[in-house]
Amino acid sequence: MTKQKKKRNKVYRGADASMSRPVVTKISAANRNGIQQWWFEKKRLAKPILIAVGVVAAIIWMIYELIRLAF
Repeated sequence: MTKQKKKRNKVYRGADASMSRPVVTKISAANRNGIQQWWFEKKRLAKPILIAVGVVAAIIWMIYELIRLAF
């Protein structure tokens, strides 16, 4: 086997090196009421819980209807 050449891991800073662009962070302000602000902050946690509750409610309703039809 031949010896592998070591890879260069140093950043090139020569005269013709590409310029690193500044990072732009966009911030927007919004006036929200209390419920909107709560939903904005808790959305990642609340959405899956609400979906799960909806699915469980639909299953319970279907079971109830099946039992009602059977009797």
